[in-house]
Amino acid sequence: MIREIELQYNKEEIESYIHRFSGTSVLVIGDIILDEYIWGDVTRISPEAPVPVVEVREETKRLGGAANVINNIRSLGGKPVLCGVIGNDPNGKEILNMLSGMQLPVDGIIIDPARPTSIKTRIVAHNQQVVRFDRENRVPIGANEVKKLVDFIEKKIDKLDGIIVADYGKGVISSKLVRGLKELADDSDIIVAVDPNTENFEFYQGMDIITPNHHEAGTFCRFKIEDEGALIRAGEKILGDLDCHSVLITQGRDGMTLFEKGETPCHIATEARNVFDVSGAGDTVIGTLCLGLASGMDLRASAIISNFAAGIVVGEIGTSVVTAKELTDVIKSRLRPAAAPYGNANPQDSGGG
Repeated sequence: MIREIELQYNKEEIESYIHRFSGTSVLVIGDIILDEYIWGDVTRISPEAPVPVVEVREETKRLGGAANVINNIRSLGGKPVLCGVIGNDPNGKEILNMLSGMQLPVDGIIIDPARPTSIKTRIVAHNQQVVRFDRENRVPIGANEVKKLVDFIEKKIDKLDGIIVADYGKGVISSKLVRGLKELADDSDIIVAVDPNTENFEFYQGMDIITPNHHEAGTFCRFKIEDEGALIRAGEKILGDLDCHSVLITQGRDGMTLFEKGETPCHIATEARNVFDVSGAGDTVIGTLCLGLASGMDLRASAIISNFAAGIVVGEIGTSVVTAKELTDVIKSRLRPAAAPYGNANPQDSGGG
């Protein structure tokens, strides 16, 4: 049985926790992607094939993948550090310029001339994605690059409150990299959260929390999640097989469900008023969730605020972010007040390293 939960709050406590984001440092390691959008209109069908002809009116580029996760953390007021690999190409330079323009550090980014920077191009017409095409090399990075990434994390570890593994299956995340990361985190109280790729679930044994969507969870479990019973079986199987502290399965329009060892699963209903585009919603969830845990919120409160944050960004077209003020205002306007505090001043209580 899954029970519905909602966050009871008092205004001052919500504001104090989100205000605490500004002193919270989170490192994000994973696949760095450039998101390109080609915006246009469709007024006719091609005479060459039964496909729409898009008349282009604008092109934009945004941070994607692990870079979008740190953009979400930055927008919420946190102190993000990005760690990953890009190519020595114009797309890689574009990402570096965007990060530098936001005054974000780039010293954790390795430039590998042997691989291209991953880029996803989406063609959007009348607020509808027509097609997406990807240009990338998904071959795993070399041992030398893995060592550089682990060495960088080791230098930063004493100043971190949280670590996010943003795995999009582009070749940066490997079992060796995760082992090195876990050895460092196990000696600390740092929260480690994972947005997993279906091919790499087995890497994430013993992590604090992983956040697969329901398709990824079903793929790992080898059955479709079509009802509450299947959802419960999937959450419990992932908890057991990976021996992780908690699992948050996101379900798009159906919200998300939190599984913890020894606890009744909790469902959090979606807070999205309009859903235009789910691109990047997972980035917002993992970024907000880890930032909440690392700043002292308990697990359920962090999951609920991440659900609110995702509800904001899916109302926009293209990958977008939410600000601390937007998140605070939305939570205060929609949640039932309560005198009792919901937070937990000790992030270790939600599972350490």
